[in-house]
Amino acid sequence: MEIPKGKTREEIKARERIIKDYYARWIANNPSKAVWNSSLNAEIKVKGISINETYEHAARSYESTLAVMNLSEILANAVIIAEGPRKSNDKNQKAFSRVYLMRYKNARLIVGYQPSKGDYVQYSITSSSNDMPNRTKNKSRPGCDF
Repeated sequence: MEIPKGKTREEIKARERIIKDYYARWIANNPSKAVWNSSLNAEIKVKGISINETYEHAARSYESTLAVMNLSEILANAVIIAEGPRKSNDKNQKAFSRVYLMRYKNARLIVGYQPSKGDYVQYSITSSSNDMPNRTKNKSRPGCDF
């Protein structure tokens, strides 16, 4: 499977399809939809929000789409580098009480904690090479810069 590298609408749509198909295969091979992460000392679960957020963000770049192809390795080995409250203005993060920014190699993983179920949920994966080096503080999450 060749991942398109361009920025055209068609190439982004093709990467979205690649990511969705990858998650479908991953879930078929991982029926528990979870991977143990020693940095969190808990399982990180893959849910619908994981797929939606990841394909919406990761499909924007070749590097991020490529990072998603290492899902199990990223979920298992990512290390927490920051923790903070959820974005108060993001309806997709409503179920989370906390979010964790984690990294593994060139991947940036965001995990949300759902206190109602006691679950750590993969929220999104993107390439850390897409991070903006002089990012400003996130005003919707005081004290957080992610």
